[in-house]
Amino acid sequence: MHAKRSLIAFFAALGVVACSNGPSDTFQGYGEGEYVYVASPYAGRLDKLDVARGAQVSAGARLFVLDHGVEQAAVDAAEAKVRSADAVIANLVGAKRKPEIDALRAQIESAAAALKLAKSQLDQQERLRARGYVSQEALDMAKTNYERDAAQLAQMQAQLRAGLLSVGRQAEIDAARANYEAARAELAQAQVKLEQKTAVAPAAALVQDTFYREGEWIPGGSPVVSLLPPGSIKARFFVPETVVGKLRVGDPVSISCDGCETSIAAKISFISPQAEYTPPVIYSRESRAKLVFMIEARPGDGDARKLHPGQPMDVKLKVDVK
Repeated sequence: MHAKRSLIAFFAALGVVACSNGPSDTFQGYGEGEYVYVASPYAGRLDKLDVARGAQVSAGARLFVLDHGVEQAAVDAAEAKVRSADAVIANLVGAKRKPEIDALRAQIESAAAALKLAKSQLDQQERLRARGYVSQEALDMAKTNYERDAAQLAQMQAQLRAGLLSVGRQAEIDAARANYEAARAELAQAQVKLEQKTAVAPAAALVQDTFYREGEWIPGGSPVVSLLPPGSIKARFFVPETVVGKLRVGDPVSISCDGCETSIAAKISFISPQAEYTPPVIYSRESRAKLVFMIEARPGDGDARKLHPGQPMDVKLKVDVK
């Protein structure tokens, strides 16, 4: 419908250029909207359409949702992989670090020396007890001290063995960390895909049209909603070949339309480099008079809000084209 309306306006402009007896610096045109077409890069069933044609939406408002059961399952699986990889790392690095291991070795050396002394004292007490020089209590005390020092040495040796586990498996730790980062990247990718099954408005806008109904299958990349942000309307008009060479981007124009209380100031924003003409004939002097070039003029954002797509308008040039 929009393309048909633009085509009608185009031929109307051609007729005016070719036949109008009006002033040579004023041309008929029409309003042209710059639409934002919102789509998901992924295919899916349209589960929820949250807007209707003609509604006003704010920035960030939800527009539609495609079915996302598979994507949600992928996110859940990726989260589980991240937790599993994190647990493997914690298990591998849970033992002592090298400085702590060095300290343990020093403590073991001290404990071994203490045990050696306790063993010497125990042997001495046993010899003295055999000769009746010391009491049984003194011998028992020596045995207790020896057993205590032996237990402390055994405990420290066990701690050293546990600490050495991570030092000897550094390659495994590095591999586990790499798996963890890969799992996090997979999770991020799954989350992005899940988020892209839900579309939101990039800015405050008018819902110009919706193209599907709930329950229909949407091909990937196919627009579901078209938006018209405020101020995204320009004037499009056509000038003859004898005028286009005198115009430059940035030249001022004045736009008037039915219902506009005052004329609207605008500036030329685009001059088509290609001519359009009605009959497909050789460029004779007569046919050149029928050549027209499309021109676009953009008003300020505040004034653009006063215009509508397809609205007929008169565009008056502010430069001398005679």
